[in-house]
Amino acid sequence: MSEFRKVTPGGLASAVAAFPPLSRAMFAASYPEGAHKLRHDLATHPLLELDALAALGEALPPHSVEYNRGDLPIGVDGKPEGNGLTIGETIRGIARTASWAVLKNVEQDPAYAALLAALLGELEEVIVPKTGRMLKTQGFIFVSSPNAVTPYHFDPEHNILMQLTGSKAMTVFPAGDATCAPDPVHETYHTGGGRELSWRDELAEHGITFRLDPGDAIYVPVMAPHHVRNGPEPSISLSITWRSEWSFAEADARAFNKLLRRWGYDPAPPGRWPARNRGKSIAWRVLRRLPGID
Repeated sequence: MSEFRKVTPGGLASAVAAFPPLSRAMFAASYPEGAHKLRHDLATHPLLELDALAALGEALPPHSVEYNRGDLPIGVDGKPEGNGLTIGETIRGIARTASWAVLKNVEQDPAYAALLAALLGELEEVIVPKTGRMLKTQGFIFVSSPNAVTPYHFDPEHNILMQLTGSKAMTVFPAGDATCAPDPVHETYHTGGGRELSWRDELAEHGITFRLDPGDAIYVPVMAPHHVRNGPEPSISLSITWRSEWSFAEADARAFNKLLRRWGYDPAPPGRWPARNRGKSIAWRVLRRLPGID
């Protein structure tokens, strides 16, 4: 089992597992389609303290940093507005900047890459037999002001979000349910569109809200819509994510469906796991090499 190095107050490093046995058992029972809470022992890691994250944000390339106003509604039309600050100012002053920030692909830094590999290594023996080897492993760190909102959206990765400081409430909706995210929206996303989703108040009855405190984590299935509301204190969360051959095939099938829709058909949506969506996936991978196919 892979382990991370935990630094104690006295400065001594020791190897410990981040996910306790019960959490690993719960993950094994629910992966890959069931959203569920876990526990972790990562809240005190020095790489995840505010000053370290501000320095990381300043060191990452601009395309790996996103931050904006956090005083937003659940539903937004397009990308949210910026906050007029630098990423370092946003993170260091997160208690008062009314902002939301994400540091993307933190594995670009070797220390964070090692942390990500260790965390995912603890779950590899569960993941690989079900959805195949972990592909495109990535880490994302979210820093949010009190009461900040992450609007309604979906993501293409298998994702475990680990709450480190502060609290938040994440509301998760069924993956693959066209009521919560219509098929054409999926198809547009997988051919270059945004991940933001349109919100209607009647959707609320379809979601399950999970409260996350330090030491809590939540597994979010591929393309499961969700929105997040931060608690009354600043929040730091770490998302460890991976793709699978299954998730890539689902994405390719969605892209192929957009092409079919453009040709006047009304295609059936891809099947959720354990359906493999192999036929449409292969068709899209062949067709997208042809001129004029996008």
